Amino acid sequence: MTDELELLRDWEADASPLTEPARAQARHRLLNTMSRTERHPEAAPSRRSALRLGTAAVVTLAVMGTAVLVSEDGADEGGRTDRAGTNAPQMRNAAAVTVLNRAAARASKHEKPVAPRDDQFIYSKRIIQETERKTGAVRTYVDVNWDSVDGSRRSLTMELGRVIWEEPMGKNEGVWPPREWSKLERLPTDPEKLITGVIGVGTSDKSIDDFTAWDWYDAYFMLGELLKWPVLPEGLRPAAYEALALVPGVKATPGMKDSAGRTGVGISYPEHAFQKGKYLIFDPESYAFLGFRAERTSRSGKTYIQLSHVADWAIVDRLKQRP
Repeated sequence: MTDELELLRDWEADASPLTEPARAQARHRLLNTMSRTERHPEAAPSRRSALRLGTAAVVTLAVMGTAVLVSEDGADEGGRTDRAGTNAPQMRNAAAVTVLNRAAARASKHEKPVAPRDDQFIYSKRIIQETERKTGAVRTYVDVNWDSVDGSRRSLTMELGRVIWEEPMGKNEGVWPPREWSKLERLPTDPEKLITGVIGVGTSDKSIDDFTAWDWYDAYFMLGELLKWPVLPEGLRPAAYEALALVPGVKATPGMKDSAGRTGVGISYPEHAFQKGKYLIFDPESYAFLGFRAERTSRSGKTYIQLSHVADWAIVDRLKQRP
């Protein structure tokens, strides 16, 4: 398949503009390509894999109009349409809405507000259990990370047991979710305002009533990335859960397990192929968030079922400092 970024480099400015659904599709394909190949192609998708964006990339997401992106069979990919040709996302699953709203209520009650300084690091320890789908072979990894709060210092992260040093962000670079606490604090804690604010990396001013199927996928994807961050300002995590509950097509699946062996209810977005096999897992009684389930395919073609949970996190003053 032709790489989407190569297509963007070859973009001809005098080409005919795309329709709104096709433009949204291009934005989402670019987001996923960036997330999938940004720096570590074999990296574990269960850890917060921040979208590292330069200014030009954000502008591309906002104004892209003529890049032609096609699927492997040559067909243009878009959201499902009704007979009138408009996007027609599915109705929200009542069980999923209940789980997400109760998870939001629990988070509001139990999460304690914190405010790290820019010169500090966020330490986290994530347990990842991978099962090769074909053979059933299981491996468990303990990934320990120290992320610079404002991105101005080197961060030390691990991906499936491999140590990775991440250099400080450049002048015109940023990440999603924002690392700077001040930027996180500016994100809306009203669910509707949050969901409209995250699509297109904040470059869209659409009303929720005008969302296309691709906008809903964009919102779900960006909110999921936000929730991977182990610590958020007061009220933001509950707002993200409630915003996910607004997404048409979210589904609840019982009997999902995390890497600690706990059984819970999985929340997924089966409307989009990029979300296949990916779940947020919640306790079925307390609605506490347990962990993630995902799937990844290696370069050799092997498929792995990946279960993960955050075992510990803390705000620390120094790189490699443990709580």
